Amino acid sequence: MASLERRLIDDVQLDNWAGHRFNSATMEQIERLTGLMAFARAASLGSYTAAARSLAVSPSAISKSVQRLEQHFGLKLFSRTTRSLTLTPEGRDLLERTQRLLREAEDIEQAVAAARAEPAGTLKVATSLPVGVHILAAALPQFRKRFPKVNVDVRLSDRIVDLIEEGIDVAVRVGDPGDTRLIARRLAPHRICAFASPDYLKARGTPRHPSDLQSHDCVNFRYQSTGQPAVWPFWMGDKLLELSPPSGLTMDLSDAIATALAAGAGIGISATYIAAPYVKRGELVPVLFEYAYDRFQLHAIWPESRRSNPAVKAFIAFLQEVFPSPAPWDVDVERHARAAAKSLKGRVGRPSR
Repeated sequence: MASLERRLIDDVQLDNWAGHRFNSATMEQIERLTGLMAFARAASLGSYTAAARSLAVSPSAISKSVQRLEQHFGLKLFSRTTRSLTLTPEGRDLLERTQRLLREAEDIEQAVAAARAEPAGTLKVATSLPVGVHILAAALPQFRKRFPKVNVDVRLSDRIVDLIEEGIDVAVRVGDPGDTRLIARRLAPHRICAFASPDYLKARGTPRHPSDLQSHDCVNFRYQSTGQPAVWPFWMGDKLLELSPPSGLTMDLSDAIATALAAGAGIGISATYIAAPYVKRGELVPVLFEYAYDRFQLHAIWPESRRSNPAVKAFIAFLQEVFPSPAPWDVDVERHARAAAKSLKGRVGRPSR
């Protein structure tokens, strides 16, 4: 659907079509459909720039398409400011009708795709930057070897995208979406553990209990979406303990935190799939592993309308291989954690300055 939108919305292609055998009535219909697509995406994302980015066209192409639509209907669809777009009452009514139209068009496209026995076409995948960098990027070449007719378009962002509005085929996310329009399949635990470098632990001691963190240098993560620092989860018996240790260093990128920890910045929490390579190289050591908490699960998520799409089905099956049970990164971290605990046994582990 998104590739269709890009073809229709691009002004250059629209201008080029004028020289083809389309009659004026057909051209007007194409322009109206283009305008509706541009309008719906701009309304959903709140700006022409965001709509253009999601459709891989220029902001001026979106603006011109919406302007033509407004001229055709003789209506003002948006109240515009320098910072945002606000739907007018007429715009809200048109958006509801347009979204129904686009959903029907999407159903038609998926039905045609399902008729193909072989996976083919463009597959749009959305996931977070850490999952994309540490897990999917290395696996996707193998998927392309198996299914060379499938072009994979990966969108890496910590923003929670609307799969249906933005035409995403599959997302890999932390947590279950809880949306009846979407299908979710569990892939692996999203395990959170504390880590530090061997040099830091040698100099400052190894904490034995989460309360010991108050006497350590800590590195924390700040969510880009909210600006709030992360709360550190620890599982103690049958209860969840959440701490906010004082942190001399705070970062909003998971990879930067892992790098800082490996350089001796202190103790910090990380998903095991991010920290595992550092652990294998001996640059990080799991600490407080017995309190590690699987707060969420990683899920593959796709729209109900993609259920029969061969490319989607092939990719979901492939993800089951990429995320085996138990996950190899969890196995590596646990093995090193047990070795570290064994070497620590019998020694005083309370931190000291």
